[in-house]
Amino acid sequence: MTWLLSAEGVSVRYGSLSALTGVDLRVHDGERHALIGPNGAGKTTLLNVIGGATKPHRGTVRFAGRNISRLGPAARARRGINRIHQRPAVFPTLTATENVVVAALPRIIRRRRWWPGDSRRTAHHRAGPLLDRMGLADVAAVPAGHLAHGQRRQLEIAMALAGRPRLLLLDEPAAGLSATEVGRLMELLQALPRAVAVLLVEHRLDLVYALCDTVTVLRDGQTLAAGTPDEIRTSPLVRQAYADGVA
Repeated sequence: MTWLLSAEGVSVRYGSLSALTGVDLRVHDGERHALIGPNGAGKTTLLNVIGGATKPHRGTVRFAGRNISRLGPAARARRGINRIHQRPAVFPTLTATENVVVAALPRIIRRRRWWPGDSRRTAHHRAGPLLDRMGLADVAAVPAGHLAHGQRRQLEIAMALAGRPRLLLLDEPAAGLSATEVGRLMELLQALPRAVAVLLVEHRLDLVYALCDTVTVLRDGQTLAAGTPDEIRTSPLVRQAYADGVA
C-alpha cells in the first residue's frame, strides 16, 4: 500500500532527554489523522520532524514516495507540506485578501513562471473563493491585525490552502478559541477537500473524534496506541492512561 506520508523509526534526543523513540506514523492521501497525548508526549516534536524544523537522530521521513529526511521546511513546503502553528502567523497590517495573495504567489510564480503582474492577478482570483470558504468574505478588506483570534485562525488556514498543499499540519488549531469558534473551526476543517490530507495535534478530543479517520496516541515519546476513533476510545491502554491522568 502506498502512503502519502511515512515516518519510520523516528527518534529525537535533546541531550540526555529522549523526546521520541522509534515512532512510526503513516498517513494516506486525503486522510485526517490526529496525534493526541499528554504534554511532553512528543506530539509537537513529531510534527516538527515531519515539517522539517527538527532533524531526527534516527529514522526516515518519506512523502509521496520520496525520502525528504534531509530537506528543510521551505523545501518540504514546495513539495506540498504546509503547517499551521499554535499561534496564527498572519501579516497584521495586510488585509485578509492581501495575506492570501502573499501566500499564493510563490507557488503560482514557481509553477507558471508568469510575470509578477499576471501572478498577482491570479493570486487575487484565488483569494476570493478561499476567503469565502473560510467564512471571511465579509472581512476580506480588513487588516488581519483587526480580526478576532478565531478569524485569524481561519485566515491562516486560507493562506495555507492558497499554496495547494497535499498535507496540512495543524498544531493545536483550537487553542484559545471560544466554544462557538471551535464549532466553526470544526465545520471548516470537515469541509476541507479530500485532496488535502490533515495531520492534527489537538487536546480537544471532541474535535479529534468528529474530524479524524485515524488517531495515534503518544506517551513518553513512544506510540501507546493507534487506530480509528472508536478503537482509541475503547482501547484499555488508552483508557488506563486517561484514568491515570497522563493523557
